[in-house]
Amino acid sequence: MDDAARAWLAGPEEAETVARLLVGFRDWYGRSEPPEDTFLDGVERLITRPDTEYLLAAAPDGAEPGGVCQLRFRYGVWTASEDCWLEDLFVDDANRRAGLGEALVAGAINRARERGCGRIELDVSESNRAAWALYERMGFSAGYKPPAPNILMGLKLG
Repeated sequence: MDDAARAWLAGPEEAETVARLLVGFRDWYGRSEPPEDTFLDGVERLITRPDTEYLLAAAPDGAEPGGVCQLRFRYGVWTASEDCWLEDLFVDDANRRAGLGEALVAGAINRARERGCGRIELDVSESNRAAWALYERMGFSAGYKPPAPNILMGLKLG
């Protein structure tokens, strides 16, 4: 039997599982907003769109999913190809250190390649050193496009 964690493309029938894990991510950050039903509504809205995919991951023993990530795709004029944004990768406490994060990142890289993407981008909290180390171990770096390093910036509207 394979002893590696596995990741797969979530289908619409798994929207509740995806939303449950995203709520867990919200809770892990100590936040109470947005409300739980907003997550399910959002996942149900996005999971059937061609520009969004969710990956789920589980331990090799066939346990229920304990990890999730969201992938967003858009065309990039700088790469003349699709770009992939790896968003909201989360592994619940019970499944940490079991390879689910690595399975999700590897799955994201595979999905991006399958879709012909020229690059994958993500943001990671500077305080989340474990996630940062995982991404670096999987080949991500702040210097992936010149002039580097790059800083993610944003503006909250409304």
